[in-house]
Amino acid sequence: MQPIHAPSAPAAIGPYSHAIAAGPFVFCSGQTPIDPATGKLIDGDIEAQTQRVLDNLTAVLAAAGLTLRDVAKTTVFLKDMGDFARMNAVYAAAFAPHKPARSTIQVAKNPLDARIEIECIACRTPA
Repeated sequence: MQPIHAPSAPAAIGPYSHAIAAGPFVFCSGQTPIDPATGKLIDGDIEAQTQRVLDNLTAVLAAAGLTLRDVAKTTVFLKDMGDFARMNAVYAAAFAPHKPARSTIQVAKNPLDARIEIECIACRTPA
């Protein structure tokens, strides 16, 4: 297994790697809407926060030589399922036309009390 560190993603806020490569799979830790430049949660609505999370995941995947098109599965953790439709619109635009498998769960609290967190599993395909 190989740890992946993404210099352009927010620093980890705990004892974990941005991602771990294991064989053809890359397991990305959950990303929250933290601005990598400030290390703080961004202000904004669920659309802005979802975009920031997807930008952070994109940075982690890039450090592993991958893109959102290589994602096989995501898990979305929402603080309020009432944000689902608005989150989903941003999510769909980022992944289009690719549609990875996904679970979406409402949680009592995300790290730093973020409204959203997304983790993913990506797969390297042979050349």
